[in-house]
Amino acid sequence: MRRLPLALPLLLLPLAACSSPANEGVATADPVTKQTSVAVDLSKPEPPIDTARLEAVGGVAYFAGGCFWGVEHFLEQIDGVLRVESGYMGGHVDDPSYAEVSSQESGHLETVRVYFDPERVSYEAVAKRFFEIHDPTQTDGQGPDIGPEYLSAVFVTGPEQREVTDALIERLEARGYDVATQVKPSATFWIAEDYHQNYYVKHAKTPYCHTPVDRFGD
Repeated sequence: MRRLPLALPLLLLPLAACSSPANEGVATADPVTKQTSVAVDLSKPEPPIDTARLEAVGGVAYFAGGCFWGVEHFLEQIDGVLRVESGYMGGHVDDPSYAEVSSQESGHLETVRVYFDPERVSYEAVAKRFFEIHDPTQTDGQGPDIGPEYLSAVFVTGPEQREVTDALIERLEARGYDVATQVKPSATFWIAEDYHQNYYVKHAKTPYCHTPVDRFGD
């Protein structure tokens, strides 16, 4: 779906990204996958986190599964996830803008960076959640958002994450899913423009093409 250029007035910027209906309300409960969730309160400043420590202990992960608004929205509700940021990964342009990414010429995927506390939630649980909130079988994008910037991918930080991710994909394939998700080494993460961050909480809407589905049967 073609996007409006960033040069438009600021009040039009939210329409420049993933198209969404005017659904009101923010989902914080998930009976489908029995996922413990927490509310996101933007009235309070985000508490500081030691990103260097989290990276050292394996508490950072990167996922691409369509419009980053929806992926961020659901992953940040996991108890133990400390912060989720929308951005870009996998392309060949340094510090890309949204316009460059949506032009489909920079090579980036819309990606989220997840900081989590491994003592409270495992990488496996976060990755499993990722596969539950988007359609990992779609090959051309996600939902109505079609294009290479919306492909499904897990950018792993090392062999441990790759092993876990491959095992989850094998479980899905054993249940009959033709998984199209790519597993790639993580690269430079470029954080997206501020208006993309916590989009659904800011606008009191719910994701239009991401929804929890119990794909693992547990």
